[in-house]
Amino acid sequence: MINRVVLVGRLTRDPELRYTPNGVAVANFGIAVNRPFTNQQGEREADFLNCVVWRKQAENVANYLNKGSLAGVDGRLQSRSYENQEGRRVNVVEVQAESVQFLEPRNASGGGGSQGYGSQGGNQNQGKQDQGRGSSNLNDDPFADDGKPIDISDDDLPF
Repeated sequence: MINRVVLVGRLTRDPELRYTPNGVAVANFGIAVNRPFTNQQGEREADFLNCVVWRKQAENVANYLNKGSLAGVDGRLQSRSYENQEGRRVNVVEVQAESVQFLEPRNASGGGGSQGYGSQGGNQNQGKQDQGRGSSNLNDDPFADDGKPIDISDDDLPF
């Protein structure tokens, strides 16, 4: 059996971070994903999906993404049901995100405030320098072109 979802879209609302009674972080957010075709009026439609992410990933999503941020989500579909306040059974299908990638720079004009580095399962660093050092800024680009040639030997290359 295969249950795999890969999405790229923009957040429809700011992530909502909560903690379980055991102290495990969980964040909920919505993502809008454009359909690959247009309707009869020539407009592109979108699907609006709810996502859930857990633990350190949840804290990173809540800290670095907000409404309009471009993100990639890799995970699986999961369904659940509950009884609402009126006593009716409600079925919910949501994406359980295993990995959330931040797909644009934090100060990008296109969509609002996400970090430009990926967040992968097990990668707790989030592409930023250790904050304990305090000597690096998130906006510092180590690959910025300063007009000088790069001095590197062939022995230092991994390929």
